[in-house]
Amino acid sequence: MTILIEQPEFGIEVEEKKIPNSANELVLDGAFWVPETNSFGHNFRDYDAESLRQQGVEDFYRINHINQTFDFVKRMREGYGKLDKVEMSIWECCELLNDVVDESDPDLDEPQIEHLLQTAEAIRRDYPNEDWLHLTGLIHDLGKVLLHSSFGELPQWAVVGDTFPVGCAFDKSIVHHKYFKENPDYSNTAYSTKFGVYSKGCGLNNVMMSWGHDDYMYLVAKENNSTLPSAALSIIRYHSFYALHKSGAYRHLMNEEDIENLKWLQVFNKYDLYSKSKVRIDVEQVKPYYLSLIKKYFPAKLRW
Repeated sequence: MTILIEQPEFGIEVEEKKIPNSANELVLDGAFWVPETNSFGHNFRDYDAESLRQQGVEDFYRINHINQTFDFVKRMREGYGKLDKVEMSIWECCELLNDVVDESDPDLDEPQIEHLLQTAEAIRRDYPNEDWLHLTGLIHDLGKVLLHSSFGELPQWAVVGDTFPVGCAFDKSIVHHKYFKENPDYSNTAYSTKFGVYSKGCGLNNVMMSWGHDDYMYLVAKENNSTLPSAALSIIRYHSFYALHKSGAYRHLMNEEDIENLKWLQVFNKYDLYSKSKVRIDVEQVKPYYLSLIKKYFPAKLRW
């Protein structure tokens, strides 16, 4: 059965919501209806379907897995961690993403600003009192500005896609794991064991993650003295770390704080993934609310 729901208070003109006829049609996850298929008619995060888009995604991960080495990540963090590229506000950064399309994502063809607002508004409806989580939904992908010319136009493989630790063995749960065999770290004895350069319970904050928009936005938020809680910073840095929050890999590196933050990361993940749809958000209607949150948790201008 399909019903139409008007929710103008959230900037959504008309939302088509499907109520399940059977348990196999939709799965209720908390307050959020989790669809089995995306707007293309495929399962979400289906990396094996036969299509030109899926082939492009696989090609992307082949290049990504070959080039994301410990040394590469170290160079990127040292360079971009200086935050000397641009000075701008959070909302200005949101607007820069209007022309960005993520080549690693098999589910999304819409501009990134649409996804940011879909995620934030879905969270806002279900968690009305957690304003920090609403803002996290809005800003979690802002690191994709690394694709913009102002930042040197890094290639897609160095900005988007699933993330994973470097400096230790690549877990087999990582999408298209087979391509890691061509990564120099794969056969490097210093980096190819379960712990690699790390130790048990060292904490994810001490682990080098593959370079991309997640780690970059985490650095931007942290170094610009955002007052967002630890759980928000964890979501920003690890929302693409599917080997952890979907497959349970790398838990041996987590500390107590990581374990606590993982609860919110898993809550956030379903909104990040399943809120991708053709439902349009009235940007001007919701903008004042998000500007108020930005003012609460961030300085007016940030170093990027």
